[in-house]
Amino acid sequence: MRRQDLPTAFHATAPLRLDFAGGWTDVSPFSTREGGVVVNAAIGLRAHVELKLGGKLLRLVSEELGETLECANSGGLAPHGKLPLLTAALRRFPVLGGFTLSTRCDAPPGSGLGSSGALGVALVGALSRARQEALSGSDVADNAWQIETIEAALAGGKQDQYAAALGGFHRLSFRDPDVGIEPVSLDPTFAAALERQTLIYYTNKSRVSGDTISRVMGAYERGDAKVTAALHGLKETGNAMAEALRAADLARVGALLSENWKHQQALDPAMRSPDMEQLEAAVMKAGALGGKAAGAGAGGCMFFVMRGDARDAASAIAGTGARVLPLSWAPEGVRSW
Repeated sequence: MRRQDLPTAFHATAPLRLDFAGGWTDVSPFSTREGGVVVNAAIGLRAHVELKLGGKLLRLVSEELGETLECANSGGLAPHGKLPLLTAALRRFPVLGGFTLSTRCDAPPGSGLGSSGALGVALVGALSRARQEALSGSDVADNAWQIETIEAALAGGKQDQYAAALGGFHRLSFRDPDVGIEPVSLDPTFAAALERQTLIYYTNKSRVSGDTISRVMGAYERGDAKVTAALHGLKETGNAMAEALRAADLARVGALLSENWKHQQALDPAMRSPDMEQLEAAVMKAGALGGKAAGAGAGGCMFFVMRGDARDAASAIAGTGARVLPLSWAPEGVRSW
């Protein structure tokens, strides 16, 4: 193949997720010592990456953060600088010569929908494609977690990367360093009803999950009985949620979301902000079967399963300042071309 015939642009996209139950139990040291269980589903909101080869500079553009980094060579991709996730990905998957690496996300930063995990997966997808390296879905997820948590030193668990890499509904089990992958098959009629009756709200308040994660896991390491009990409760709720989804039991799914949320709130006093409390009260009054914060909590998104069509309940939040995000299930994980 002639040089001018080689590709000069590479793309990848990966879905965000809703964590139905068990989140937090995929985070070390709990996942290392006791093992965790998370049930999540990939959704239609996605992270996007584009790599264009050419030029004299290394140019990194994060559209979702509104930040740009330019450097003459790979020496400018050092740790602890701007755009740590992008620079960490390039240190793990180097690209020769000048290029522009651009990222964007369909959800706001700090949404609690696993956007950084999905972005890491999309980065691995695009960069490995450019390097002509073929990786399995699990390998993509593991590399993305290594990039974010080890290389970029951004605290977090592994569920986001696996949801983004694999797509669909899964029960994921964690006993570090191993990850058990168990697809959760939903009855098609139930899956459509669950999609139709689930509302995702963005509170318009971004949150930095790393701060909350450090507090919670620090308390667990100190032997805090309340935090330890809450983590065990979250793990049990994860197992129960997988059963409820398989049984197509919508009322049980809603009740388990609320049970999970109670355990989340027991982890840290800042888990439920005043804005989230106001939003939750309005949606429950409008007929929610149950709901919870997405991701770590303390801001970002909340989602609820409603008794009827979610669109009919959207007006219930008109005075809260929150906004509805679109929802569809994503059976496909990371895709690169």
